[in-house]
Amino acid sequence: MCGIVGYLGKKQAAPLLLDGLKRLEYRGYDSAGICVLTPQGDLDIVRVVGKIAGLEERLRARPLEGSVALGHSRWATHGRPSEENAHPHTDCKGGVVLVHNGIIENYQELKEGLLKRKHKFRSETDTEVLAHLFEEEISRGNGASETAVVSSVRRVLKQLRGAYSLVVMSKKWGRQIIGIRKDCPLVVGLGAGESLLASDIPALLPFTKNVVFIEDNEIVLLREGRRPVIFNGSGKAVNRPSQEVPWDPLMAEKGGYKHFMHKEIFEGPRSFEDTLRARSYEENLEALLAEAAIRRQEIMRLRRVTILACGTAYHAGMIGEYLFEQWAKLPARAEIASEFRYASRSIEPGTLTVAISQSGETADTIAAMKLCRKTSASVTMGIVNQIGSTLTRQTRGTLYTRCGPEIGVASTKAFVAQLAALYLLVLGIARVRGAIAPVQFKEITRELCEIPNKLRWVLQETEPRVMALAQEFQQAKGFLYLGRHLLYPVALEGALKLKEISYIHAEGYAAGEMKHGPIALIDSEMPVFCLAPRSSLIYEKMRSNMEEARARGARIIAVVTKGDRSLDKIAHQTIVTPVLKHEEFEPVLAAAVTQLFAYHVARLKGLDVDQPRNLAKSVTVE
Repeated sequence: MCGIVGYLGKKQAAPLLLDGLKRLEYRGYDSAGICVLTPQGDLDIVRVVGKIAGLEERLRARPLEGSVALGHSRWATHGRPSEENAHPHTDCKGGVVLVHNGIIENYQELKEGLLKRKHKFRSETDTEVLAHLFEEEISRGNGASETAVVSSVRRVLKQLRGAYSLVVMSKKWGRQIIGIRKDCPLVVGLGAGESLLASDIPALLPFTKNVVFIEDNEIVLLREGRRPVIFNGSGKAVNRPSQEVPWDPLMAEKGGYKHFMHKEIFEGPRSFEDTLRARSYEENLEALLAEAAIRRQEIMRLRRVTILACGTAYHAGMIGEYLFEQWAKLPARAEIASEFRYASRSIEPGTLTVAISQSGETADTIAAMKLCRKTSASVTMGIVNQIGSTLTRQTRGTLYTRCGPEIGVASTKAFVAQLAALYLLVLGIARVRGAIAPVQFKEITRELCEIPNKLRWVLQETEPRVMALAQEFQQAKGFLYLGRHLLYPVALEGALKLKEISYIHAEGYAAGEMKHGPIALIDSEMPVFCLAPRSSLIYEKMRSNMEEARARGARIIAVVTKGDRSLDKIAHQTIVTPVLKHEEFEPVLAAAVTQLFAYHVARLKGLDVDQPRNLAKSVTVE
């Protein structure tokens, strides 16, 4: 998730882009850069590693002059954060420059073809491949006319697979800018005698509230002295009226959401989807194993799996434990990283050790992984969001989640992306080991790819009901969360979220443990949150637990499968989630409900949702 800004007008562009990038810095802060088309028709670029402040300092020392420009703040997906990997990128001849948000799935294949055609690359990114492709196509074109420009762009797009938004300039096009959207946001701002492009509205608000939203598979051409023109996937012009954005800049930094946490909950489906992208099918299996740096021979020799994590990542790891045992038929154990060093268990030959961390800087997880690395018996890998973080250097391979920066302290979309990565890893290992037949693998991965849309449905359809329940229960003094099997970790995670941001004491339990102590707490003042989808394995037992809680006066909130009315008389209120063929995916949908509930309780209590007291986003000390 990166920040993009483009400008075409009469003003000096660099200061305007710098302001826009500051407003988009939450989208990426690994590196940043700006390129202007100079009055002489040359492309002049300044790039830095790190945050926008570094770019601002560099521009004071070396100002850029020009009124046509593009800028970028990067959240690294391909290649470590470095000046070489920073955007904007040019081709080897320096005639094309572009910035990119997203992932080009087939970039390696395209790069190999370009190398054969004598192109030279300076970076590790998928983005630079695009600059070379544009240079080739533009050189074959017929000038800078509207038709020639759009034709060149469409020829490039036909070669690409993935999700992206692009902003492109070329010396041969002169004072024109192209914007392209496919599955990544892009919006045009219309000012007085100027046009702007951005990946999010905050960058535009200082200059205009008059915007046009670009749709998927569309191309927009910014031209001097004229209104931008939009073309659909067939190359036909689209007449779309502009809209006035009724937002103030502070609100828009959160994309219209009151809190980053709320925004990030709704980014969960996209995070899950992007983590799956180009990895989820059998033909991608070799690439997945290469990322994880685990060979087929090693997979066949595996005897057990150890998962190391803290907090929310530990709850994801607990789900991973079930998945390894269920799909890959491998004994697995999720360990709290801060306790792992004190256990007497040793890492035995044939152990795969997986560390999970959003930031990759969690001190206890890093320390536990260092302990594992002291023995040659362990194959190590990480599931991490932050490229170039410490944990990625401690493990042999890394399977990156692709959820972009998560600003809210209480992790939401990162948890969802960690589950996506675990599904991919476990399915890949299961397939190599022959624990899953080809037909079963295809059936499971087919539904896996449907989960993002089902998750979107849950968020959109259940939020009004969740808000009403939050209103009813915001003054509760305590909460019990109950789940079984794969949903026991979600009960723990739901309770954690409520504690983190609403300061209500909440406990998650394996539902079968309720009679071993927690039932003593249950009365009419103790609400119970039950995760009870209609799963063959847990349904009847969860129903019995709910009956026992209800008999003691509990008000029960139950997450149930759509169409199941049999729990209506037991539960005080129900929240429905879609029907699934494979119960292994239930945690994704149930977790979204618990995240929304915790968020709305804290919001109604007037608390600081994004920065709850005493908590930090990344625990970098032990």
